[in-house]
Amino acid sequence: MVDIAARVHNHNWKIDPIVRSLIDTDFYKLLMCQSILRNRPDTRVTFSLINRSDHIRLADLVDEGELREQLDHVRSLSLSRGESTWLRGNTFYGKRQMFRPDFMEWFEALRLPPYHLERCDGQYLLTFEGSWPEVMMWEIPALAVLMELRSRAVLKDMGKFELQVLYARAMAKLWEKVKRLRAVPGLRLADFGTRRRHSFLWQDWCVQAMMEGLGEAFVGTSNCRIAMRRDIEAIGTNAHELPMVYAALADGDEALAQAPYRVLADWHEEHEGNLRIILPDTFGTDGFLTRAPDWLTGWTGIRVDSGDPVAGAERAIRWWQERGEDPRQKLVIFSDGLDVERIEDLHARFAGRVKLSFGWGTMLTNDFRGLTDDDRLAPFSLVCKAVSANGRPTVKLSDNPVKAMGPPEEVTRYKRVFGVGAQQAMPVEV
Repeated sequence: MVDIAARVHNHNWKIDPIVRSLIDTDFYKLLMCQSILRNRPDTRVTFSLINRSDHIRLADLVDEGELREQLDHVRSLSLSRGESTWLRGNTFYGKRQMFRPDFMEWFEALRLPPYHLERCDGQYLLTFEGSWPEVMMWEIPALAVLMELRSRAVLKDMGKFELQVLYARAMAKLWEKVKRLRAVPGLRLADFGTRRRHSFLWQDWCVQAMMEGLGEAFVGTSNCRIAMRRDIEAIGTNAHELPMVYAALADGDEALAQAPYRVLADWHEEHEGNLRIILPDTFGTDGFLTRAPDWLTGWTGIRVDSGDPVAGAERAIRWWQERGEDPRQKLVIFSDGLDVERIEDLHARFAGRVKLSFGWGTMLTNDFRGLTDDDRLAPFSLVCKAVSANGRPTVKLSDNPVKAMGPPEEVTRYKRVFGVGAQQAMPVEV
């Protein structure tokens, strides 16, 4: 097992790559990329870094030269022969050859496009522009680079023994969580922590700890590289990016209202089983389910990713019941801001009423709260989102208005089209 503290202490060469592979990314990005390459390959998009925790002044913490070196290194990466073989030949979600030959040929030739970086009032303005299939692949590595450089900036003045104690405490903290989760009967839990991890080495350690500590209750990781290295399942379906871009491309209010279902109709043609998971909250869950076509009730489940998770799951259960479906045969995946207490509470409330799974993210792979005197390693909320498509702004409403994004006049329009009324604001920590 890697001595993480020693590796951190010995970061004394010019560039220790944070992202070492194009598959050091989330599985859902590859699935979505294949779908986009098939259905919307000529769409031009802009992605932008958004720091929701603006009290963390990243440009004051992270050296611009180091950031550029890491981003330039990502641009030099290409798929290795072993990675290509794994993607072409492995079984994902019970399906052989999940990735089509045309997608694999495209991916094998991919080099990530240029980036634009500048500083503004203590923050970095980092944007990526170009064809949608290429630009979208920047999201995860860009976040991983910024998060780990922030960790390195905080740790750089710590001595060897101080680092050993820090990581020993972090390991003990995680292991206590694992022991609590062992007591949850029938638990199914996956690592969703790539985007805002403390570091790659730490995420890999967390996955190994879960494998040993939880056994069959740990069902896999969203990180493709770790899944390949550790011979475990790669987990993921789709994300808000798809309906946000489809909606931006829609002409008129009627087409806008249908955009989220167009996304899922395209997805329906490509995938089945546990990949047919609805993510309903991009423009408000209630309106989405009210207007949803009947064929969506046959899908496997729903992912609850914003707002009150109890209210979201209860709404899904009512929707299935209203449409004549048995909720006990459906899957609810919780994935928003989870930690042990919330996992325990949600499992206790919904076990037996639906099938359950949990995507544990930042509080698995970056919970260093309380482990330093100044708490400068506490996780924060950093995202990289599609902000325009073919020159049109994107919008996200969410079930939590704090997560909403887009120009105010477009947000108002989307709320009208999707019938979004008053919403309960909830704190966003990660």
